[in-house]
Amino acid sequence: MTVADRSSDELWVCNLGTVPYADALAIQEQVRTRRQDGELPDTLLLLEHPPVYTRGRRSGADDLPLGEDFYCAKGIDVITTDRGGRLTYHGPGQLVGYPIMRIDDVNRYLRTMEDAIIAALAEEGISARSRHEEGIDYTGVWVDERKIASIGVHVSRGVATHGFAVNVHNELEPFSWVVACGLPEVEMTSIARESDGACGASGGPSLACFRRRMAHSLCQAHGRRQRLVTARRLAVDSTHAAGLAAERAPIKAVPALQAEPVPA
Repeated sequence: MTVADRSSDELWVCNLGTVPYADALAIQEQVRTRRQDGELPDTLLLLEHPPVYTRGRRSGADDLPLGEDFYCAKGIDVITTDRGGRLTYHGPGQLVGYPIMRIDDVNRYLRTMEDAIIAALAEEGISARSRHEEGIDYTGVWVDERKIASIGVHVSRGVATHGFAVNVHNELEPFSWVVACGLPEVEMTSIARESDGACGASGGPSLACFRRRMAHSLCQAHGRRQRLVTARRLAVDSTHAAGLAAERAPIKAVPALQAEPVPA
């Protein structure tokens, strides 16, 4: 019997801290391979990223309108990924979650993820909703007409990677420098903007507090027991992730105005 079989009623949850995006891709690939081989059960990686724009499979050059020099001057990398969706921003103060799970229905999986985020936000006193019925670009979680969480996934051999990003107390201005989510008029928001910040001991929203809420909510949504594990238990050394990134297929920054085909 494999580890995955013995732990089929659990969702392993691992907090990796702050991890550069390319390194996080490498870590996801390693965990995904072990999940596909039955060496690990379904696992949720929780982390933050340094400032980066990530381009999904449906992104185009028009999503980055201000030119490569502008984004470089702001210290924000631009990286192309294999996840679904368009372009989004990640930065400090935003909770990023990568559930690496075996799934059989992508649409149901996305709706479950939205439901989990909505439930976690409700515990913060924020009433949020899904707008998926309005079209694929509206996947994610919204507060009225303002977007508070983005979602994009990739599935390989039945196992999903990538996941969600919830704006907790991160800067929102970088979203205004791009066409975020393929929606030119989108207004982004955050827990800090929408709430009185009661979660944080100092009067501001705490990412650590919301991270715990989100892990519990995702476990509840999937009917799993939460098991907290370390990076070492996953055979991942998050402090030396750059070595993993160097071993994977190269991920390169994409010039902001470089045209490239947009996959169907």
